[in-house]
Amino acid sequence: MKKMSLLLAALLLSACDKPMPFESAEALAENPNRLKELRLQCRDNRAELGEAQCNAVSDAQRIRFMGKGTTYTPHPVQFFHSGSDNGR
Repeated sequence: MKKMSLLLAALLLSACDKPMPFESAEALAENPNRLKELRLQCRDNRAELGEAQCNAVSDAQRIRFMGKGTTYTPHPVQFFHSGSDNGR
């Protein structure tokens, strides 16, 4: 009976662990002070902060450096001037 109560207590305690709040890359890219703080934490102890959060930190760093990018808008290519009568 004592083993069962210890097992139940251990199970309840392990279920109480809440996941750490996760900050998105977009939110971190808008807040450079928080981004710097989390970059240092990821560098010093990546396991404590979590792999997903450190990946979001690196994505935020990339967004701040490279930008969000522009959408691809293809432009028509004209090899020959087709406005003239003889094609030149």
